Amino acid sequence: MPAAAPEKKIMEEQKPDLIIGRNAVAEALRSGREIDSLLIARGERSGSLGKLIAQCREKGVVVKEVDKKKLDYLCGEGNHQGVAAYVAAHEYASVDDIFNAAQAKNEKPFIIVCDEIEDPHNLGAIIRSADAAGAHGVIIPKRRNAGLSYAVGKSSAGAIEYVPVARVANLPSLLEELKQRGVWVYGADMDGQSWRQTDFSGGVALVIGSEGRGLGRLVKEKCDVIVSLPMKGHVNSLNASVAAGILMFEVAEQRS
Repeated sequence: MPAAAPEKKIMEEQKPDLIIGRNAVAEALRSGREIDSLLIARGERSGSLGKLIAQCREKGVVVKEVDKKKLDYLCGEGNHQGVAAYVAAHEYASVDDIFNAAQAKNEKPFIIVCDEIEDPHNLGAIIRSADAAGAHGVIIPKRRNAGLSYAVGKSSAGAIEYVPVARVANLPSLLEELKQRGVWVYGADMDGQSWRQTDFSGGVALVIGSEGRGLGRLVKEKCDVIVSLPMKGHVNSLNASVAAGILMFEVAEQRS
């Protein structure tokens, strides 16, 4: 079988949600395209790159320095000129949008908060379950969390078109804001009270921790209640999206 042409190989290896090259990234910014993060080859600051970095920081976009070899790999050896940007598969909402969605249905807010869910398939599954359970929206942190990539969109089975997803800079501050707006914050973690003995009938923010570490210390301290699922097997934890789905439907059941 003949070897694939270099151009084809590059197209196959490039991430579908990755824009590469200075002009392409600049045009994405100019058009108002939602950008998750800007990747800069370590040590690169020449020419128009400084302006791109400044524009991204002004818009609140996360800027990350990465090794040039890693950038080469991510871009499939394409001519990235020291810069690439991950773009969102869907526009992000605001926290107010989520509250407005609840108000439009005359319902108490039901919000899912993700604390550093890094696997896009888990985030997509959580968004899909949120849609099925009637949650009004999902909130994620800007850093150390999967964004609305095409992989997330695919895993959500299209639910990102219907579930508002907001990004915030600081989760502990966000949880404090939610409490001030009349929402009870429930963290899913070990050594909490039973999910079946928990009252979810009011405004609910359900916080799901990361796949490996669970809830962060500051996030856990901001929770009003810690809830747990009983484990009867040999493994002492569930996949984050599975645990989230079980708890979401308990909330939905009580609210119905």
